[in-house]
Amino acid sequence: MARAPIQILVLPYYRNERNEIEFAIFKRADEHYWQFIAGGAEDDETPIETAMRETFEEAGILPSDNLYELESFSTIPVTGVTGEQGFIWGEDVYLLPQYCFALEMLNKDIKISAEHTEYKWTCYNDAYELLNWQSNKNALWELNCKLSKNKIGSIHG
Repeated sequence: MARAPIQILVLPYYRNERNEIEFAIFKRADEHYWQFIAGGAEDDETPIETAMRETFEEAGILPSDNLYELESFSTIPVTGVTGEQGFIWGEDVYLLPQYCFALEMLNKDIKISAEHTEYKWTCYNDAYELLNWQSNKNALWELNCKLSKNKIGSIHG
């Protein structure tokens, strides 16, 4: 499959028995920093299709009706994604769009791939402090606000 010039970010969250929200963050195996589920589109995948596939590949979570689109949107430098491969989509493609999604988990079952060394369920403040990328922090902030106001709506199902 060919890598398409789209990035996604998925924020799994869980409402515990005390009705508190916990967020799943993942530690990358290669760079050792914390982030949410992230990845790129393949061939002609849409952002939602990419989000569902990456969620399964990186965390063993099957696609569900609990996936929500967030307003958070950012761009990622091409070389931040492709590394030494450089400008694989042509010399005029400098930035990739990153679409963000929230995934409401009904349980805490996660099976991480080799892309990550560990994951943890944590509160908003701890997740915010641990996350490496500002785009992850922005999406977390948005999701936390929407959850506190019960303003999140399904886009799948």
